[in-house]
Amino acid sequence: MKTKIKNVVSTRITAIGLPILALCWVSFFWGTTWLASKEGVKHMPALQLAGIRQGIGGILYVSYFLFKKEPWPKGKQWKTILILSVLNFVFSNGLSTWGVKYISSGLGAIIGAIFPLWIVLITLFSGGRIARLSILGLVVSFGGVCVIFYDHLGDFLKSDFRFGIFLSLISTVTWAFGSLYTRKKAASFNPYFSLGLQMLISSAFILMITEATNTGVPISSIPAKSWWAIAYLVIVGSVLTFIAFIYALQKLSPEI
Repeated sequence: MKTKIKNVVSTRITAIGLPILALCWVSFFWGTTWLASKEGVKHMPALQLAGIRQGIGGILYVSYFLFKKEPWPKGKQWKTILILSVLNFVFSNGLSTWGVKYISSGLGAIIGAIFPLWIVLITLFSGGRIARLSILGLVVSFGGVCVIFYDHLGDFLKSDFRFGIFLSLISTVTWAFGSLYTRKKAASFNPYFSLGLQMLISSAFILMITEATNTGVPISSIPAKSWWAIAYLVIVGSVLTFIAFIYALQKLSPEI
């Protein structure tokens, strides 16, 4: 009997504890990617950085699942992958990387913290319910971010930052829609293989834009600092943290 109780308690702790740990990992390490992106875009076009980052990340994911002989998506699954590649990577990641070129990393962190508020609004407008404590938690948490980056609140009024603010806000909206869509469709296909395909598709699209507009720079002219930033963004931001993010999405409610 004692063994059964211990097993039940252990299962419940795992069911709750691991998703919360994954969420904590996401919250911390995706916060650090603002700094890496800011460093990277100092020396190269933002969209090119996003395209290279997503391309390398996508190759790592897809190569792993090809090695594991994972079946490829079929039929309507490709539609989901294409929609998510546009929402999550072309718009959200691409625009946020572009936006941070024109604003401070502190202001980028404040705008990034708006993302959960969009989740709640979308959920409410779509007929879902949000617990009052969840709303209180969101308000308190967002207030905490504003306190930490208090010195950057005045940046909202700087005219030079308007374009970057606009890009960053749009990226949070598309990220919210993409997150909810990911949660809804995750069970229809391997979400991690899907993630790699999304990265590859979005990378090809973004790099075609930079090539067509002649806004990219030669690979040989990208300095080591930018390559270190890209390496960090790929390993920590695109691989490890995305794994934790999808896991948390599957196990926790949207407002959490």
